[in-house]
Amino acid sequence: MRTFTRIAFFQLLSLGFFMRSGTVSAQDSPPVYPRIAGYVGILHPLVTFSSDGTVTNFKDYYIGGLPTGINIWKSPKIGFSVEIVPLVRAENGTSKVSNLLFHPGVLVNLGHGFTFAGRAAFETAGRYGFTPVLNKIVKKNKNSGYFVAVPIPVRFGNDHPASVTLGFQFGLAF
Repeated sequence: MRTFTRIAFFQLLSLGFFMRSGTVSAQDSPPVYPRIAGYVGILHPLVTFSSDGTVTNFKDYYIGGLPTGINIWKSPKIGFSVEIVPLVRAENGTSKVSNLLFHPGVLVNLGHGFTFAGRAAFETAGRYGFTPVLNKIVKKNKNSGYFVAVPIPVRFGNDHPASVTLGFQFGLAF
């Protein structure tokens, strides 16, 4: 449990650093496209379903991710995103980076602060697949915004059965 506490502290410290770091000043005029935005977050896979059974995070181990990405909006409605997610696993008093996820995808602005991201997924652990993500800006500031997201990773390959995971993510877009 001590390792879990260290990882959670590191994640909160990292998010705090990015929240306090300098931001680009906002313009009073409407955004010009293409427009580039970045983000950082904390990802918690909650439960995974496969033919091997149901596995929950936080029970026998903890896995957490630190997604970092860049969004390139072509217009107010459509964009491209690329995300890198290192995943850290803490178990039996030790922790290690267990996987690195490369996550490119398409963004669709759904309005009212909601965005859909359809992402391809390529993992260093040998798995691949796709991840639909529903994202919501919950607080918009002058130069940044806080968001929550629900990713649903679907994975195949590496001699494991297909799986579907439900996750929770929150972070800061700037």
